[in-house]
Amino acid sequence: MPRKTICPPRNFCYSDAMSKMTFQKMHGLGNDFVVVHADKGAFAAEQVKHIANRRRGIGCDQLLVIEPAQKQGADIFMRIYNPDGTEAQACGNGTRCVAHYWMRENGKDECIIETVAGLLACHRAANDMVQVDMGVPRLGWQDIPLAEEKDTLHLGVMSGELHDPVAVNVGNPHTIFFVDNVDRVDVAGLGSQVERHVLFPDRTNVEFAQVQGPEKIRVRVWERGTGVTQACGSGACATMVAAVRRGLTGRKAEIILDGGSLFLEWRAEDDHVLMTGPAAYVFSGEIE
Repeated sequence: MPRKTICPPRNFCYSDAMSKMTFQKMHGLGNDFVVVHADKGAFAAEQVKHIANRRRGIGCDQLLVIEPAQKQGADIFMRIYNPDGTEAQACGNGTRCVAHYWMRENGKDECIIETVAGLLACHRAANDMVQVDMGVPRLGWQDIPLAEEKDTLHLGVMSGELHDPVAVNVGNPHTIFFVDNVDRVDVAGLGSQVERHVLFPDRTNVEFAQVQGPEKIRVRVWERGTGVTQACGSGACATMVAAVRRGLTGRKAEIILDGGSLFLEWRAEDDHVLMTGPAAYVFSGEIE
């Protein structure tokens, strides 16, 4: 059983003859994470499911594991587990949280986080926010990936209002539907259906987006392997790219999620997506 303690945030450690592990509970706009230090491949799927369980474990949208960097130039490696035990390639909100922790603990204003999707440059921004360079989005049908060749700007996978989404990969796959009123969308019902559509062999994250102005988009999220979440950083990035490709916004926009706002820029000079937003501590503790 998890136990809250008064351990200060910097005390990531094992205790009691290696039988317990300390953790940090953090969140980015309500998208919540359990953050731990561990060796490579330290967690089996059943362990991840237990930790992520909101009744019998700590509870989280993702488990983030800080491991030693594998590539030259990186400060740390971040492994991402979904609550169902599967491993994710990218997590924008989680990257901000881990960057915030690492920079604070090491007295730095910038860091490089390695993930299975590549290296992510992070630095402190104004108002105690963190900015992450999420890199260049991938837009080809094989990059998403899709099960067959299609125009990623016009997929046409469903019927009715939700019939013509955009596909974007920002380290993980996203499918974005632009709608007139996002609050009327059955996010759980439609999101779960689209996630496992035959067009997506690796499944997909799903965003429902309502453009509210040339620099403002309201977004609700269904995360692959997780479900409805308060926010999704990579989903916000994918939505920004999709909106620009459709000619709906400029290259800078506020993305308003259920948990709050992220600030996005798809930089014209190098096609890199910059994501800026908050990261917060909730509590620390230890788990067997």
